[in-house]
Amino acid sequence: MSEISDPEYLPVMESFYTIQGEGFYSGTPAYFIRLGGCDVGCVWCDVKESWDASQFDWFHVDEIVKEAVDSGTRIVVVTGGEPLMYDLSALTRSLQAQGLQTNIETSGAYPLSGNWDWICFSPKKFKKPLDEFYANSHELKVVAFNKSDLKWAEDHGVKMTNTAQLFLQPEWSKEKEMTPLIVDFVKRNPGWKISLQTHKYMDIP
Repeated sequence: MSEISDPEYLPVMESFYTIQGEGFYSGTPAYFIRLGGCDVGCVWCDVKESWDASQFDWFHVDEIVKEAVDSGTRIVVVTGGEPLMYDLSALTRSLQAQGLQTNIETSGAYPLSGNWDWICFSPKKFKKPLDEFYANSHELKVVAFNKSDLKWAEDHGVKMTNTAQLFLQPEWSKEKEMTPLIVDFVKRNPGWKISLQTHKYMDIP
């Protein structure tokens, strides 16, 4: 199915019930809805196959939500790609009508849409985020690929609200190099915490 402008249809690359491996909800069971389409262009992205939305079928929100409900989950994480390339108002409305918690993972490169219980804001150097995410996000998660990313993370952290959770996460291929630097950074800056991709360590899909 070609691109649709109706917000009740979304391009779903994949959806699955698993354990959240990163950030504040790490270790928590969650149902993931991965939407296709992204133009942020992270060179180290581990889901580059999600970038081209034309590869994926578009599904009605009712069908997407039914599968989430049937999984038995309490939390739904909408991710990508970059999920906010689409209007997610209909999706979050339907999910919350079923009593499900709505979480999103976004680079903040597109305007916020939808009603979210938890916003994980993960800005990228490749496409500047919008200012609205500093005030509206519950969690800042910065992926550190090289040493300069630590200062870059700090610059974003000071813009967040006092209640936001701040996480630094080593990029997977640089984990051995970056983790000691991140540990030192967090010890010097105790407002930050470390996020690890625990699902990769545990081989959880």
